[in-house]
Amino acid sequence: QVQLVESGGGLVQAGGSLRLSCTASGRALSRYVMGWYRQAPGKEREFVAAIRWTGVNTNYADSVKGRYTISRDNAKNTVYLQMNILKPEDTAIYYCNADPRGGANYWGKGTLVTVSS
Repeated sequence: QVQLVESGGGLVQAGGSLRLSCTASGRALSRYVMGWYRQAPGKEREFVAAIRWTGVNTNYADSVKGRYTISRDNAKNTVYLQMNILKPEDTAIYYCNADPRGGANYWGKGTLVTVSS
């Protein structure tokens, strides 16, 4: 099993920045693709960004490209999401995800990001 704990959410004004962290624990973490998803009030959960524990490939939703950056610290088993130029429409609960690409996904409990206009 994999345990995921998010942190770093909060209230920020439009145009501001936040950095989210997701610390993972468990076995064979390197085989998981780590991702961030978000769910706004009244909307479905949507993909935000993803990264592997090895290599340099990252993937982003079109809505956050150029504003968000996903990164990792393998020594700390932590994945980060740097969010810049935040907009009110970025307001959501942000969830960390571990995807083994064939098998059960794991989710954190989420961290709330609120962007005021």
